[in-house]
Amino acid sequence: MNKKKSGRRRFLKESAALAGLAVGAARLGKGQSPGSSCGKSFKELHAYGQRSRFDNSLRYGNNNQYGKEPTPGAYFIGGPRTPLQDSIGFITPAPLHYIVNHSNEPPDIDPAEHRLMIHGMVDRPLTFTMDELQRLPSETRVHFVECRANGGPYLRKIPTASVQITHGLTSCSVWTGVSLSLLLKEAGVKQGASWILAEGADAPKHTKSIPLEKAMDDILVAYGQNGQPVMPDQGFPLRLLVPGWQGISNVKWLRQIKVTDKPYMARAESTQYIEQRPDGKASFFTSEFGTNSVITRPSGGQRLPGRGFYEITGLAWAGNGAIRKVEVSTDGGKTWKDAPLQGAVHPKAHTRFGFGWNWNGEEAVLQSRSTDEQGGVQPTLLEVTKIWNLPANYFQDQPRIIGNLNAIQPWKVMRDGSVQNAIFA
Repeated sequence: MNKKKSGRRRFLKESAALAGLAVGAARLGKGQSPGSSCGKSFKELHAYGQRSRFDNSLRYGNNNQYGKEPTPGAYFIGGPRTPLQDSIGFITPAPLHYIVNHSNEPPDIDPAEHRLMIHGMVDRPLTFTMDELQRLPSETRVHFVECRANGGPYLRKIPTASVQITHGLTSCSVWTGVSLSLLLKEAGVKQGASWILAEGADAPKHTKSIPLEKAMDDILVAYGQNGQPVMPDQGFPLRLLVPGWQGISNVKWLRQIKVTDKPYMARAESTQYIEQRPDGKASFFTSEFGTNSVITRPSGGQRLPGRGFYEITGLAWAGNGAIRKVEVSTDGGKTWKDAPLQGAVHPKAHTRFGFGWNWNGEEAVLQSRSTDEQGGVQPTLLEVTKIWNLPANYFQDQPRIIGNLNAIQPWKVMRDGSVQNAIFA
């Protein structure tokens, strides 16, 4: 066979398969307005950049009102969630980072007046200004932050739930700051010390105990997020960044660190952030997240316009290191195929994956499954109940928050192209 003709036929065949996409793109292009200034003033556009008025991706959900935009002061569990369905790449724009503050509005802190004190079981108690911290050797790292309630069963019960509702309490940023181990070494940790207590400058003075081993490992005292100062609702001017651990450990508006020989057992770690089992027992300080992933497109609430080619894409992350593999199933977990990882793969960070799929118009159940560098494999919901020795229907009947739940999330594509939450289907 003539190679040139063969190549031309293959090109025409592939072009026809993507023709529908090209038509869709042409339709979308009609909204363009040559010479438009995006409806913004010169100051809004150029003094500090503003996004296009056609980009309307927003955080929403607060106090269990998951379909509503956040209201002032409503920064509690169920707070404003990251719109993962709109995410591009693996970095979350700082203005779209999820919020759980356990208080009212962020404190209005003048960085020139802010101080960080390190004391307790140290040889030299120290107090740093922001200028002094920024004079020290800095580190820049990519890490996710996640609330332990993310992916909880009380959210996944909603058939119409979007990925923003089920998994929007995780975000990933480029963080810059000073290694906490550097500061602790400068202060001189005394023999017998085994914990630190971090405290914020918010109204309720949120405090969290963290093992000294973790503090000397990879915790960052962060003042930068995605190339600018951390946002006020993310802890401006200073916060802890505790890679791979529950968001509650990432103390915002950080003002003091006390070195101790035991956990403080503050309210958050003694009454709220514990794992209670049906047998009456409870686990404390279950801080590190397991391997996790979720498909962000197609996902709940979206609709496929017609048959043809789609990229199934999503995010994977793990609390103990880097993601090594992601698999995708389009038949409800009967078969799995590797999904290529896209872009850089950082430890304890979101990783984007993509998988080419031709939808034939029939019902399909889409799932992703991640594997981390330690060999941990993301479990199904049924596998989680077996690991924890729970009844098979435990999560379906359980209204309480279950922390660190990393079960596989299925999305069902209906014949009309609509996509529904199918974890309990």
